[in-house]
Amino acid sequence: MVKDLFQVNTLERVIQLLRDNIDWPEIWQNRWEEIDIQDALGRVLAEEVISPLNLPGFIRATMDGYAIRAEDSFGISESLPAYLIIIGEVKMGERPTFQVNQGEAAKISTGGMLPEGSDAVVMWEYTNQIDEFTLEVKRPVAPGENVTKEDEDLKRGEKILSIGHRLRPQDIGVLAGMGKINLKVFKKPQLAIISTGNEIVPPNQEPLKGEIRDINSYTLGTSVIKLGGIPLYKGIIKDKLKSLKQTIMKILEENEAQGLIISGGSSLGVRDITLETLTGLGKPGVLAHGISIKPGKPTIVAVINNKPIIGLPGHPVSALIIFHLLMRPLISWLEGEDYISDFSPQIEAIIDTNVASDPGREEYIRVTLYKEDNQYYAKPIWGKSGIISTLVRASGLIKIGLNIEGLKKGSRVMVELF
Repeated sequence: MVKDLFQVNTLERVIQLLRDNIDWPEIWQNRWEEIDIQDALGRVLAEEVISPLNLPGFIRATMDGYAIRAEDSFGISESLPAYLIIIGEVKMGERPTFQVNQGEAAKISTGGMLPEGSDAVVMWEYTNQIDEFTLEVKRPVAPGENVTKEDEDLKRGEKILSIGHRLRPQDIGVLAGMGKINLKVFKKPQLAIISTGNEIVPPNQEPLKGEIRDINSYTLGTSVIKLGGIPLYKGIIKDKLKSLKQTIMKILEENEAQGLIISGGSSLGVRDITLETLTGLGKPGVLAHGISIKPGKPTIVAVINNKPIIGLPGHPVSALIIFHLLMRPLISWLEGEDYISDFSPQIEAIIDTNVASDPGREEYIRVTLYKEDNQYYAKPIWGKSGIISTLVRASGLIKIGLNIEGLKKGSRVMVELF
């Protein structure tokens, strides 16, 4: 019966089997904690985040210059400038106590609050201060130019982040901006780790001839940490069916770990007992024995009492390769994240609209990714450089090179993922 189970599956099929055979709400139920925002990087949200306010909360300048009424600049040029009366200066962090009327201007720095009556900022380099009270303006501005609206970054009542979102630095920034310093996140998943084999000894023990020190427990354990989990080292189990079965049953009964990783004992060798141990131990049981990957083909995947159990090959390289491919989505799901298994640090996509760019500089465009007919598309997210919520919505960046005048719709691009 055990031999009949060795039927090779694709990696995608095995990942889907795990996804379909675990009751995820049961795993996530009551597995959350409240933490400080300073400790939140890389953690997965267990709550929806709704903005309680508008951000920035007031109309502010995005450039150094002068706050004016835009209509006072209509029709002007270098050869036909406008002359305005300078009535004051906006101090950073203060609410202006004066109003800008027709024909007037107020000096303002980036981030300053626009005085009442003004609706645009003319950049400093397009002006010339004639004397203490006279400003020459040599270029027109439109209403709203070089300013940020009070709700341009965040709107009160807007959903900012969803349950299952892994927090990035830009997310932490926007949470700080709205004053949310305590967050409800899923607890880090704990995974038990066992190495099997009569030839395996602890690292602090001098191996005899034919013995080797335990490598897998530590490479796999630190890999669990790297992916956001907590390893529970359960030691080395000799190639004895009874010992392995007792250890697995104890781990399942203690309910401390949300999953189990076993290295060694997954092939069809005479002494290999992992498959035999897992068969019939609980429901639904062994889901797959064999993945169409080299190295790492004889991997075992099981779910017993709603806990995933992964039997990895004993060779460290094979174990690590399979861990990288299989455990990334599994640990992410255990953390509460909605992981997309075919994402990688970079991904090719098709840009879904024309993108203009000025030659002579590298430009990085924020994009969000979506998938249609097995093809990824990159949709640009437009917004001023001070709008942090555009980064929250973005999947990554595309780069437009130094001497490229934009991208045409349908062009293939590489998306650098956050």
